[in-house]
Amino acid sequence: MLNIHSREVLEIPEGVKVHIKTRIVTVEGPRGKLTKSLNHLAVCFSHPEKNIIHIEMHHGSRKAVATLRTVRTLINNLIIGVTKGFRYKMRYVYAHFPINVNLDQDKETGLWEVEIRNFLGEKIVRRVKMQPGVDVEASKNVKDQLELTGNSLEAVSQSAADIQQKCRVRNKDIRKFLDGLYVSERGNVVDAE
Repeated sequence: MLNIHSREVLEIPEGVKVHIKTRIVTVEGPRGKLTKSLNHLAVCFSHPEKNIIHIEMHHGSRKAVATLRTVRTLINNLIIGVTKGFRYKMRYVYAHFPINVNLDQDKETGLWEVEIRNFLGEKIVRRVKMQPGVDVEASKNVKDQLELTGNSLEAVSQSAADIQQKCRVRNKDIRKFLDGLYVSERGNVVDAE
């Protein structure tokens, strides 16, 4: 059964500008500017008031109407990113061989690179490039912890996932070998300070 008209409403907080043109959403706030392309989704945007956006769909099936909430959440994540930012904390877990992590910043591109050594005592050096806009630092007051910060939730969480995937234990019983780098805490940069 088709829903004739479906709508989601998104409120924009003070100090944030949202500009939508041809389904490309640009959000500007105190922490910077983020852009997200939603060309692949058949939704309509309207701006009836200064701080309200309507996301609408006409004659959509149940699956198509489900994308309205997804679009609203994506735009809301952009708004949170430019106002509060995102922070992921990752802990090193090891039983015997201590994991060594070095952080380098590429001079040309400006992207951070995480270098993981001595994982399970292996000689292999694992290198993980961070997504654009993600900063990495070793935690100052907590031993064996990395902090990933950035404005884009997708970039920060993907960088954390890349680090965790690089340190997967293979050819051993994973119930016994729990070594790796795991996300221990998620939050916002502004709330933490």
